[in-house]
Order: sequence, then structure tokens, then C-alpha cells
Amino acid sequence: VQLQASGGGLVQPGGSLRLSCVASRSIFSLNRMGWYRQAPGKQRDLVAATTSGGSTVYADSVKGRFTISRDNARNTVYLQMNSLKPEDAAVYYCNAKEDNAVYWGQGTVVAVSS
Repeated sequence: VQLQASGGGLVQPGGSLRLSCVASRSIFSLNRMGWYRQAPGKQRDLVAATTSGGSTVYADSVKGRFTISRDNARNTVYLQMNSLKPEDAAVYYCNAKEDNAVYWGQGTVVAVSS
């Protein structure tokens, strides 16, 4: 499956962005879809993920500010990011897992600066 991420950009601290990840086919069979981020010089870390059963998991640093959602009809996963902080700036990557397969989308850049 191919994943197309979009929605990044430059936002001021306290602002919001919504990232979208569109899959090239149905996401019903994908066990888990999520978002990771990687800041310069740092490792790629999980931000949020949602399973086919509807459960979600968030990094502690984004709990209460970010919301992940999944629209199976549109083969899309969203990441609503509110109250953005400078430390949220990174390249955000969409990720999907299906049984033993892992898929990555291209990154979308989120910059947070005044």
C-alpha cells in the first residue's frame, strides 16, 4: 500500500494543523495506522496510532492536544494537532502495519515558529 501524507506547514505557537494520510487502497485490513515524527538529529518516534478495532495510543507529549482519527470510507487517517509548540516541529511520517508488513509514507514538514 502507498501512503500519501499532506497538511504540514508553518504555524505559530498555539496554532493548529491537520495532517492527512491517504492510502492507495482500502485500509480495512491494516492492523494499525499512525503518525511518527522526526526532528533534526533525533530518532523517529511514535506520535499517535489507531488500530482497526478503534483503539488509540498517543505519546505523552501530545496527549490532550493531538487527536488521531480514521476514515475507512476515504482510506484516510488524520492527525489533528492543536496548541502546537515549538518542540512539535518535525517531519511527520504516516505509517501503516498489516500483519508482518510495515509501510511508510513520505514525510510532511511541520514548523512551529513565531
